[in-house]
Amino acid sequence: MNEEFQGYKGRALQVLKRIGARVGDIVRVLKKGQKFEGILIPRSEFGDDKHIVIKLRSGYNIGIFIDKDTEINKIGPGVKPTFSPPPLPDQKTKLPRVAVLSTGGTIASRVDYRTGGVRPALTANDLYSVVPELSDIAVIEAQILFSIFSENITPNHWSQATKYVARHIKHGVAGVVVAHGTDTMGYTAAALSFALQNLPVPVILVGSQRSADRPSSDAATNLIGAVKAAASAPFAEVVVAMHETVNDQSIIFHRGTKTRKCDTSRRDAFKSINTSPLARFKNDKITMLTDNYNRRESQRKLTTKPLFEEKVSLVKFYPGLNPGVIKWYAENGFKGIILEGTGLGHISSRCFPIIKKAIARNILIGMTSQCIWGRINMNIYNTGRDLLKLGVIPLGDMLSETALIKMMWALGNTKDEEEAKRLLTSNVANECLCRTVF
Repeated sequence: MNEEFQGYKGRALQVLKRIGARVGDIVRVLKKGQKFEGILIPRSEFGDDKHIVIKLRSGYNIGIFIDKDTEINKIGPGVKPTFSPPPLPDQKTKLPRVAVLSTGGTIASRVDYRTGGVRPALTANDLYSVVPELSDIAVIEAQILFSIFSENITPNHWSQATKYVARHIKHGVAGVVVAHGTDTMGYTAAALSFALQNLPVPVILVGSQRSADRPSSDAATNLIGAVKAAASAPFAEVVVAMHETVNDQSIIFHRGTKTRKCDTSRRDAFKSINTSPLARFKNDKITMLTDNYNRRESQRKLTTKPLFEEKVSLVKFYPGLNPGVIKWYAENGFKGIILEGTGLGHISSRCFPIIKKAIARNILIGMTSQCIWGRINMNIYNTGRDLLKLGVIPLGDMLSETALIKMMWALGNTKDEEEAKRLLTSNVANECLCRTVF
């Protein structure tokens, strides 16, 4: 690719060559009585040849269609868009120590103009350097664990993350922040909730919906709230820290086993399901929203159970589901299946014979609801009662993804079927409440 015209081709490239403009130069575009000025920035290699893209002074990028009525002029030389993090600010050594562990994701990403998307680019130190406000909250111990998008996270990564978090806690930090992509952050939060037991300090997962180089980014405010909680919050639990609303006024903390990403792009995408959030950060103050929480106690001895059985599946029921789907898991060595049933916990009776055979093979089968709110009750209708008789385990108001993680964790940490059932139905990390709060 020609570095002077990254991503430009065809008609757009001809226009840029004619006016002597290169990527990084300042251009003025006149079109239909409107004037736009900005820096010519690279285009995606998959883009067409009929647009140019400029970065306005506001920081936003716009694409402009080139037609016969478009006038483009170079008005000055510029520099190629690059990113160099500022130097690390001085740390105040008397402040609490907080470990910031980076796994990748949007909070640790920047725009890659070659593809038009975002890519993991910032290390944990970069996160600290571009948010100098952190130097007034804590002494940061930064470490990069992985540099991947969260859809590439596997149970093996959860096990590794558990060990790294535990190592920092045992070295005396006041709390741990894990920077993570939002798409599967709820899964990782649940995994760490089960794997890290008897926590003495908070473990805060934090992400962002907008990358750090966008004017609307939520990365800095989320990170500030997460580090503040890790340094001084009174609770000692695994939580997810994200915007409470679309505004920058407050950060809300959701329990790791009771939260779900409910929107693709809103900054307040995460919600607590069937319960209230744990705490709020606003005006530089953390306020607890419930009296029922595990208190911070630095002398408490952390224990870890970091193993996860990968041969567990989540099957979402839908009208017409082929029972052969469940049969395939049962005949291919899977040790557990979470069924995401309808309403109070139902699936078609066509699946009953396969479920009976699977349970006879000592395969654990648990039931959750595909409804977001409420809890299952398999005693009301015949379908639910028949499934209970077959041995399907009801899982109350547990989120389907949390149930999946919990079954992986239970089967990963015991080979005894009865003990696995006991773990699955015990309330380990506030994942299954005796009452659903509306």
